[in-house]
Parts: sequence; structure tokens; C-alpha cells
Amino acid sequence: MRAEILVVGGGLGGVAAALAALRAGRRVVLTEEHDWIGGQLTSQAVPPDEPSWVEQFGVTASYRQLRQGIRDYYHRHYPLTEAARAKADLNPGGGHVSRLCHEPRVAVAVLESMLAPYLGSGLLRILKPYRPVGADVDGDRVEAVTLAHRESGERITISAPFVLDATETGELLPLTGTEYTTGFESGKDTGEPSAPGEAQPDNMQAVSVCFAIDHVDGDHTIDKPADYDFWRDFRTDFWGGNLLGFRAPNPRTLEPADRTFEPNPGDDPLAVVGDQRLGGGDMNLWTFRRIAARRNFTPGAYASDITLVNWPMIDYFLAPVIDNPDAATHLEKARGLSYSVLYWLQTEAPRADGGTGWPGLRLRGDVTGSADGLAQAPYFRESRRIKAEYTVVEQDLSAAVRGDEGAVSYRDSVGIGMYRIDLHPSTGGDNYIDVASCPFEIPLGALLPVRVDNLLPAGKNLGTTHITNGCYRLHPVEWNIGEAAGALAAFSFERGALPRAVGADPALLADFQDRLASQGVELRWPDIAAY
Repeated sequence: MRAEILVVGGGLGGVAAALAALRAGRRVVLTEEHDWIGGQLTSQAVPPDEPSWVEQFGVTASYRQLRQGIRDYYHRHYPLTEAARAKADLNPGGGHVSRLCHEPRVAVAVLESMLAPYLGSGLLRILKPYRPVGADVDGDRVEAVTLAHRESGERITISAPFVLDATETGELLPLTGTEYTTGFESGKDTGEPSAPGEAQPDNMQAVSVCFAIDHVDGDHTIDKPADYDFWRDFRTDFWGGNLLGFRAPNPRTLEPADRTFEPNPGDDPLAVVGDQRLGGGDMNLWTFRRIAARRNFTPGAYASDITLVNWPMIDYFLAPVIDNPDAATHLEKARGLSYSVLYWLQTEAPRADGGTGWPGLRLRGDVTGSADGLAQAPYFRESRRIKAEYTVVEQDLSAAVRGDEGAVSYRDSVGIGMYRIDLHPSTGGDNYIDVASCPFEIPLGALLPVRVDNLLPAGKNLGTTHITNGCYRLHPVEWNIGEAAGALAAFSFERGALPRAVGADPALLADFQDRLASQGVELRWPDIAAY
């Protein structure tokens, strides 16, 4: 099969990359290894983590279209109360992590609708469930990528002048021989104040297998997981108690803090303000990532709220799952941890009334689109990262380092993003690193591999460090990275130029930035404060 642009990976970055290339009239093949496109927003079941100003500015026009499409979908198809229907900035789940917490299936529907016109015109072909297993490389060029069907093993080889790696863990980088790094870089190499003295390539952020639950009448206790006793008793020095417990570090202060848990608390979801400046929102676990608030819907439509479990206690940090020959074993252990958390909640978790367990907690695999009840895919917070022409480092955007100057402004900005530097516990035994960040830009140089000419990163695999990955990995930033990569591939195809030439030639760069701006990609921030 041939394409003008091949996008491997159908997560948020991959979809955004495909849309950008399609808008430019290019023929695109988009592949995805899971049943749903959308990555962390859908198959990984993580509600969007977004900047505080997302309703006004700070994201691309197409990402804003996605957000509005999700709200419109609820207004068209769901039995909202009059008060919820009247709220222009509806937060369907009334979750505290974001101004737009919603069921993943809705995002799938909206993403598919955004791609639908190009499927009809024949410009786009989507292949799923296919994962990359090989590549043909000629010197500094990737000629083709071979993919295998997840179930049948059927193989298909696709050639294209430009190849975008939008996989969740940078799967094309080792397959193509593209230079990359993993884990914690050395402070001696990067100058980052939070980096260790020596590089730690196997020290990566925890991976999590999320799941959705509600609370209804009856006993919905799952079978006791085989490794439940191990996880019930597991503890680590910095946690402040057992991993399976409501006490865990406050990510920003590192002091142990007690979370609360009360199913269906009867709060007013329309009064929730999902603003990360006010705090992480994780002190109340039920409302933290609630994706359906029953009081937003007409009486009887929902028997219970639905909440998404992506909490500290499901973080699996015993070993990395990238470039580890035992990765499959550890991913299975991560799944076992998630089942163990649910079983603990159903049977042994302490209640405020002095009792233990909530047997009415029900696993909602129908909400996550999976037969086993968990999310279709693990939530990967960290990827392999290209060795890039420019690597974003902590001192480019740390509020403690930059102060009132704000983040570094890049001449080759291809977008913007904002999130705190948010690193979960890691496989090297590190606690959270969660510190204030300045609103930052995305440099084109971070999308350019140091050697390979026609492969571009379209997600978390761009040129960041372990530390700056912590703020470049969130939903709208990943979308912007993908959109910029797709637009860059299309622009390079049109001009007959290599992507690195676009970054090096001031005239080409100006033309490319003008094109991005004309399509609603914001390149600079207004004067706003870090948090």
C-alpha cells in the first residue's frame, strides 16, 4: 500500500496529524492498534488534562472543535436537565481534574466525525487494529513500515515519502534505527536542576491501567485477584502507607495526605470549577475524574455517577515497560494492580461510618469499550523520545528558573502548551516531581530527528527530557504536536523540501508558521502567569 503521508498510531497526536495533512489535500493512511482512535482520551480512558484558560485560548482551533463537538454531542443525544442544557461550558461529569470530563465513547464519536469527510472522499484510509512490527530503511530515510493485525497476524507494508510516529511509546524509533533516549537524562548533560547526576535510562514514569466504576444496589464484587495479597501489603518508603489506601503523597508538597471517597455524594456538578490553579482536585477521589454526573441528566437516566479510576494507587512503578524484555509480564502485573484496587474498594476499604468496603461498586467495561472491564490500553505517561535538533529542558520553562521572564520563546514555534511539570512516581524509586511551569511554546526543532530525514514524532516522542515530558504529554499539547507534525509533513511534500530545511530556512519557516496561524494554531502566549 502507498500513501503520501503515513501516520502510525491513532491517538490524539495521530488524529491531529492526519487531519492537518488531510486539510492540505494529502493522501493519508492512519493506523491504530486498538479498537478506538483517540489514545489517552479514549482507549486509555483518561479525561482531558488541560490548561486553566482552555475555554479562552491556549489550544488549537481543531482541538477546540473537538471539545465543542463533545459538548454538542451531549446536547444532541443525552437527556440533560434543563440547567445542564443551558450551560454553555457544560462539564458532563462534573469532574475536578478538567473543565470537560466526559465518557470516552463520546470522544470516539466526535473524532470519527471529524475524519468522516476524508474517508468519504478517499483521501484517508484507517487501518485497525494494526501495530508496527518492522520497517524498511535506506540510509537516512524510512521507505516503508510493516504492520501486523492484532489478532490474525496478517501483515501489510505501507510506503510513504513521510512517516509520522504517533504511537504511544515511540514504537517506530527502534524499528527504523532512529536515535532516541528513554528515562531520566543526566543533569551533567542537560543542566536541569531536577535531574540526577548520572543518566537513568530505565527510570520512567509509572504506567496505569484505568477503569470506570459506578455504585448501584447489589453485590458486584469481582473474584479475588491472584496477586491481591501482594498488592494489599505493598508499601514503599515515600508513600506514607500501603499503596492500597486513601493516604498517598500530595504531588505538589510530597507530604502524605488523606483522600476521601464517597460514591454518589449528591453534590451539584454544575458548581464544580475544574481549574488546576486551585489544586490538583484529587483529594476527593469520587469526583476527581468523574465522567458522568447523574444529576446532570434527567432523573432515572443514570442510576449512579460514573467515575474514572486514575488515582495514585493504580500507578505501577515496579519496572519499566519500554525496552524491557519482560514488558508484557509487567503490563499484566499493572492490570492485576488495577483489579486489586477495585477488589480492595469493594471489600476492605475503610468507610466513614466505620464499616469496610463498597460491594455496590460496579466495573463498567461497557463504558471503556472492553470485555475485561479495564481500559482498552494502558495509560503511558512517557515514551521513547527522539534525539532532536533541539531538546526542551527544564530551564526553558520552569517557573522557579524563569521567574517573571516566562518560558523561552522560540523563533521556530509551531504551537503552545501549558501544564505543570507533573511526573508520577517512577521505576527508579522517585516520588512525584510536580512543580510550577510557565506557559510554553513548542519548537519545531524538537520535531526534527538529528539524522533521519522523513520521520517525524507526532506525540510524546518529540525532543523533550524525562522532566519536560511531564508537561508536554497532556491532551491538548499532544494534539498540537501532532497537528504541527502533520502540517509540516504536508508542507514539506508540497514544497519538495525536507522538514529540517523548513526549520533552517527563514523564508520557508515564516511561510510554514503563517500556514499554521491561518489554521488556528496559536504560536505565542498572551501575558499570563505561571502556576
